Amino acid sequence: MITRKSKREIEKMQKAGDLLVATHKEIAKMIKPGITTMEIDTFVEEYLAKHGATPEQKGFSGYPYATCASINDEICHGFPREEKLKDGDIVTIDMVVNLNGGLADSAWTYAVGNVDEKGQKLLDVTKTSLYKGIEQAQVGSRIGDIGHAIQTYAEGEGFSVVRDFTGHGIGPTIHEEPHIPHFGLPNKGLRLKEGMVITIEPMINEGAWQSKMDSNNWTARTVDQGRSAQYEHTLVVTKDGPLIITDQDN
Repeated sequence: MITRKSKREIEKMQKAGDLLVATHKEIAKMIKPGITTMEIDTFVEEYLAKHGATPEQKGFSGYPYATCASINDEICHGFPREEKLKDGDIVTIDMVVNLNGGLADSAWTYAVGNVDEKGQKLLDVTKTSLYKGIEQAQVGSRIGDIGHAIQTYAEGEGFSVVRDFTGHGIGPTIHEEPHIPHFGLPNKGLRLKEGMVITIEPMINEGAWQSKMDSNNWTARTVDQGRSAQYEHTLVVTKDGPLIITDQDN
């Protein structure tokens, strides 16, 4: 079932989004060679607790951590670990914040130290593809319009779009209908309506789009060891256009 959120629900989600953004801005200061993703995970859990919030994905279907931390060829759902990040790595930190029942979800890929030119292009193209998808999240548009905009741009820049994981509706639970693929055909799929709250979160690869699963049954990585990047926002479909509640530029 697809729910359209009330003004009060959206206000609660916006407050969660504001805290999530503040958390990501603190993480950005921490990212450097030598830090571990387990240190980042511990920081996130403590920072959220200090602000009266909890990491919603911890315990979700048994997931054990406050964040997902995906390094280099890991597409998503990487486990935080004690392995130190190295100069030239890229790492995606993904989290869902629950603040008084309001949820917000956002992933961001960070360059660790000095990333090579192709790696930086991967980050730039992935971030741009996110915003190209968001531009399509208009009342009356269809879900296929979002995926088509992302796919056309990313593939045109020489990268591939992951098919196995999608964006989704969110609130009051972490994953709700509808699914939001990051590939597809224009004017196809469900029509977007005012009050829907969704995530758009393209995962873009250097090589093939296919994924394989690690033995932990959570972490997905590329089949060819190419690097993968992801940027994600939570947004509200409004009559005035998409309202990004995890906007880091505000």
